[in-house]
Amino acid sequence: MPTKILLEGRPGVGKTTVVRRLATLLHTREVVGFTTEEVRQGGARVGFVLETTTGHRAVLAHVDFPGPPKVGRYGVDLGVMDRLAMPGLLAASAEPVPGRLVLIDELGRMELYSASFSKAVRCVFETGIDVVATVHAHSDPFTDPLKRRTDVELVVVTRANRDTLPGRLAARLERR
Repeated sequence: MPTKILLEGRPGVGKTTVVRRLATLLHTREVVGFTTEEVRQGGARVGFVLETTTGHRAVLAHVDFPGPPKVGRYGVDLGVMDRLAMPGLLAASAEPVPGRLVLIDELGRMELYSASFSKAVRCVFETGIDVVATVHAHSDPFTDPLKRRTDVELVVVTRANRDTLPGRLAARLERR
């Protein structure tokens, strides 16, 4: 049975840090997917960059992007989801490979504005693929059903466990 883990936490608790460290600790797994990180100017957050596990990067959202869509003060470039996030997810769900792990950071409002991304995530969760994804702690019509799935383990990320969690998850995933 595939491993499907949702890392849930409040903003700023360290979900992205957990996922990035996890990816560096996995030596026997092929990892596909992406992480996101803040773009800061003068100490203020002005946007978000999406980076694939193969190192491709692009600005996903920025205060200077006009939108639509807009999430808060950020305009979102959905083309970044299509160009960078989608190819790995589609390939992973179309052709499940033993040992492959799909890493998604995150299933958030910006990313989920992309209907094709939402559809690809559903496919990933329906196939026999190992998946680790980050989700926000608040209620959401897309992520709530994923959190309730019987084949999904919900792990709450806190400041107390964020430093040890990547090693524990890596050890578990490397044994598979």
